[in-house]
Amino acid sequence: MASRPQRSLRREYELYLEDEIENYKESISRSALLSIGDEAARNLASEQQFALTELLLCEEVDRLIARRLRLPAYSTWRRRRVKVMAELRRPERWGLRPDDAIVRAVHPSPEGHVLLAGVEAERSALYLAANGCEVTAIGSEEDSIQRVIDAAEEVGLGERVHVALADLSTWVPASKLVAVVCAAHALADLSPKARARAIEALQRATADGGVHLVKASDDDVARVNLDELMSKYRGWDVSVERSVGELADTFMARKIS
Repeated sequence: MASRPQRSLRREYELYLEDEIENYKESISRSALLSIGDEAARNLASEQQFALTELLLCEEVDRLIARRLRLPAYSTWRRRRVKVMAELRRPERWGLRPDDAIVRAVHPSPEGHVLLAGVEAERSALYLAANGCEVTAIGSEEDSIQRVIDAAEEVGLGERVHVALADLSTWVPASKLVAVVCAAHALADLSPKARARAIEALQRATADGGVHLVKASDDDVARVNLDELMSKYRGWDVSVERSVGELADTFMARKIS
């Protein structure tokens, strides 16, 4: 999947106006909408300098609705949006800590494409998307991936968050990745051969300097063997953050150019 350019704030504002106006039109009766149309026609007729066209009439209807809804001017909307965007970029907004591995290891950029598999998909996806990444979250449960896209749409990040009903053995990267973040069980659920093939495919798709994180939570029943992971990442810069005992909380590997 090719990374798409981020929309300008001006374009976001235009889309915001379109959505608000269209939602209002759908919420009122046909007679009420026709009444607004009549008012728009009277306004245009009184100006006399323009020939009445369907396009002008539609634009005047939209202007009247925007005034009724008291939709903000661009400058006002922009100030509010910039403030919201700054808040969305904070890891704490999504329940992440500044020292979490994903915050420290993944350096978001508009050119970056990140894969998330079965690990805190919703909050991680939204944090990375808010910071400019193109994000794909995959999972085997339709409800869970639908929650991701619904949450993204709710905060205006829908264009940068994608979902797929798949697992690591079936999903094929369509573009270079800057990061792969997956839960231990997303790998452990695969057979050894399928796991090896999946890791190899993701390694090939990862750009130089990109990072792979394998996260294990306390309630993981099956965790990928650490020695097995180490063997798959020879030639990468590998580190492990441990919890209690011998189990790793986070396995981290960065591709060396």
